[in-house]
Amino acid sequence: MLRCIYTDLDGTLLGPGGSLFRAADGNFSLIAARGLEACARAGVEVVIKSGRREQNVMDCARLIGQSAYIFEIGAGLVIDGERTLMTGDWQPRDGKTIFQLIDESGAPQLLFEHFGDGLEHHSPWHVNRDISHLMRGTIDVAEANAVLADAGLDSLRLVDNGAIAPRPQFEGRPHVFHLLPAAASKAGAVAVHMRAREYGPEDCIAVGDSIEDLDVARVVGRFFLVANAEAEGGAYPNVTRTEGRNGEGFYEAVIQTLAER
Repeated sequence: MLRCIYTDLDGTLLGPGGSLFRAADGNFSLIAARGLEACARAGVEVVIKSGRREQNVMDCARLIGQSAYIFEIGAGLVIDGERTLMTGDWQPRDGKTIFQLIDESGAPQLLFEHFGDGLEHHSPWHVNRDISHLMRGTIDVAEANAVLADAGLDSLRLVDNGAIAPRPQFEGRPHVFHLLPAAASKAGAVAVHMRAREYGPEDCIAVGDSIEDLDVARVVGRFFLVANAEAEGGAYPNVTRTEGRNGEGFYEAVIQTLAER
């Protein structure tokens, strides 16, 4: 019996411009909302797992009538109003946020200097954040994390959270990256939520479009990679690629799973 679905927002549940009511082609569509309605009718909890900052994710969760959500790439989890940080030794202190402490570590500037024009702030969404530093570019994540490790900053990691619309300053399709505590992950936050709700892997599915989303396949029974995702799911036997993009893919994952059970 399906009890919970974990879904990413941008590039998955939402269409262009972050709209719940736009399909991948930009046309008005109720398909994603119908997927949410199907979950409500079946008594399935929907948990957003997003890289967005907490206030934004909370607002989205309220709009769809859900009381649990995961924000900033799994750095934080809220269940029925109880907030938990999943950031390991990186904790707010001395009146400073984790974001400010990461900035003081020199890690953001180190990456910007190393990659030059290949990496920049993901403006305007990089401001007013509490934990992760938001960037965009066409860099190699493994190289970035090696740079951090060589500088003694391996308690941080750079995470690829999926492709975004082309930008004229970049050659090739840019991706969004989060610089955050290495202890934080979407998979880790999903696992904690599952334990709190007493869900087993067989009770849960997840949907997403990025490499970081795909890692959630480790802890749920089945993972659906939407058709627009650049990530490949070959490393996990429980991954299915949907035929639909964005919200259509979310709807497909919900309906297919409910029909099978």
